[in-house]
Amino acid sequence: MKPRVLIVEDEEAQAELLRYNFDREGFDVLVAGDADEAFVYVDEHQPDLVLLDWMLPGVSGISVCQRLRARPETKALPIIMLTARGEEGDRVRGLESGADDYVVKPFLPSELVARVRAVLRRARPALSEERLTSGDIVMDLSTHRVTRRGKPIHLGPTEFRLLRLFMERPDRVFSREQLLDKVWGRDIHVELRTVDVHIRRLRKALGTHGDDDVIRTVRGTGYALDAMPVN
Repeated sequence: MKPRVLIVEDEEAQAELLRYNFDREGFDVLVAGDADEAFVYVDEHQPDLVLLDWMLPGVSGISVCQRLRARPETKALPIIMLTARGEEGDRVRGLESGADDYVVKPFLPSELVARVRAVLRRARPALSEERLTSGDIVMDLSTHRVTRRGKPIHLGPTEFRLLRLFMERPDRVFSREQLLDKVWGRDIHVELRTVDVHIRRLRKALGTHGDDDVIRTVRGTGYALDAMPVN
């Protein structure tokens, strides 16, 4: 599953340069030109990391960072501040506002990509792991094999992507819209009930050997994977 990066940058040329480089490196890229658009993307698309320019029209990147940190649903969202302000006091202010890292312009795109990967590894180790484990379920990302209590579980491609998303963020509740966005993609138009169909298939596959159902339905909201300990 591609890591999703939200670039918040009002200079179009800079934003397109960043988009190009991160897209080339295998990221799913969103671009917002101001604070209002950034919050819409954060709420609707749940990026894995935000690249946030300090100097934005209307509301500064510092204010955006502070507001994201103040919200329970985004308080742990990784944020890297981008700015032409390189004084030590500015660096301190950026980090104290809640940023995980601070990069001064001009910068090498390769260095920025490396910093993003480093922050993501710290924030979400699952993004860099070749094996995911949740309770008695093990997913090998290199071989695309899934086992439960050591017994093979056979999944279709969509069910594999669904399970991977759940295992990367166990106990997190995803709405049907979020699952469509993250598993099928923003440019694919399918009906919400399609999610329910594939959730049923995933449940059936995970219960092949008579094991308990670990996909939790949250009425009126969506689905989550219960991260149950191994007995």
